[in-house]
Amino acid sequence: MRLLITGGAGFIGSHLADLALARGDEVVVLDDLSTGRRENLREAERGFGDRLRFERGSVLDQERLFELVAGADLVVHLAAAVGVRLVLEHPVRTLETNVEGTRNVLAAAARHGVRCVLASSSEVYGRSPDLPFREDGALLLGATNEPRWSYACSKALGEWLALAHARESGLEVVLVRFFNVVGPRQRGRYGMVLPNFVRQALACEPITVFGDGRQTRCFLDVSDAVAAVLRLAEEPRAVGEVFNVGATREVSIEALARLVRSELASFSPIVHMPYREAYGTSMTDLPRRVPDTSKLEAAIGFRPALTLAQSVRRVASAQAEAARAGRARCAGAGAQRIDA
Repeated sequence: MRLLITGGAGFIGSHLADLALARGDEVVVLDDLSTGRRENLREAERGFGDRLRFERGSVLDQERLFELVAGADLVVHLAAAVGVRLVLEHPVRTLETNVEGTRNVLAAAARHGVRCVLASSSEVYGRSPDLPFREDGALLLGATNEPRWSYACSKALGEWLALAHARESGLEVVLVRFFNVVGPRQRGRYGMVLPNFVRQALACEPITVFGDGRQTRCFLDVSDAVAAVLRLAEEPRAVGEVFNVGATREVSIEALARLVRSELASFSPIVHMPYREAYGTSMTDLPRRVPDTSKLEAAIGFRPALTLAQSVRRVASAQAEAARAGRARCAGAGAQRIDA
């Protein structure tokens, strides 16, 4: 299979590329590297360089996108502005990338008759009180003057566009709503909780919990998430459907902090910080976010293979390895300066 992954140098995208290459697919990655990193693909390039092609570019470049889609058998659209901090700091970029980029991808896929998997988010459920969240449940967003809802709205609009293309042109599209995917290569720069907790614990710094810590989430390892994506992409019954992709074990953020501290044998204290202090503005946080994954399980027999504790250890191992590599590069640069 020839696979085009938009945002393929990002956290989820690079793991998807790894899995697709390992099973023998040809992969083209399109990424503007605004939040993705080329180094996320280094291992894949070393092992499968003959079947991996990297294209630096944006999904906002419609002409280039159409050319790349024309040569693909499947498009997985992951390119998006993500993370609470990025959404708050760059609201225009969030809307333009998520809405216009998705529009371009869907138009290209429809023109060339290429199946498309579209990444959405649990954010679309907003503040709905109907838990666990079902794919056919109502969406309940907040006021337009609250920045966080712009992201949710942009992802929901992408879903509507995809389903409209399916009705009008027969585009084969599968929609996946990710719930708190975690794992190696995820960065805390834009507000992702687990990599921040792990970094703080490894450095014996205070583990900083925003809010009261009683808010709950369900965390899914990225290896399980990308396996689900590829299986859905090949499942005929998934076409035209929306799927929650997540785990169902509910964990409070306070409990996550304690788990990280325990797994890493860290002596870091756990401290709390108000959202206004963390982000410079008040934030509407959702007390619970729990997916109903029965539809996903019925379609592909999906159940997560990795526990949250295993994910914590994987993230810690990756961060420690990155730190060692960074020290080695610095030592090498120092030696070169001395030799000079």
